[in-house]
Amino acid sequence: MKLIVAIIRTFKLDEVRDALGEAGVSGITVSEVKGFGRQKGHTELYRGAEYVVDFLPKIKIECAVPDALLERALEAIQAAAATGKVGDGKILVLPIEKTIRIRTGELDEDAL
Repeated sequence: MKLIVAIIRTFKLDEVRDALGEAGVSGITVSEVKGFGRQKGHTELYRGAEYVVDFLPKIKIECAVPDALLERALEAIQAAAATGKVGDGKILVLPIEKTIRIRTGELDEDAL
């Protein structure tokens, strides 16, 4: 099993959620986060004053998937989240050692 963590643009959430559903992912966790990558934020003008926006708003999606579903889920996220511009985000894949469904006590892939 793997944990997929994707940091994406805020307006791409619905597209990514739909794409993951079509790929067979049964559940996701979504958080509103702020951060920056290589671009280190950007400069904006407001009422004639220039100011730097260091941390940009992003969406963090987390989903646990069985190994057999990993590649389909990654392709779905990448295709749905891409705009082709700097700041599209990142996808991280982490191993999961154990999963337990609290209500039933089911373990590992049965708990997903």
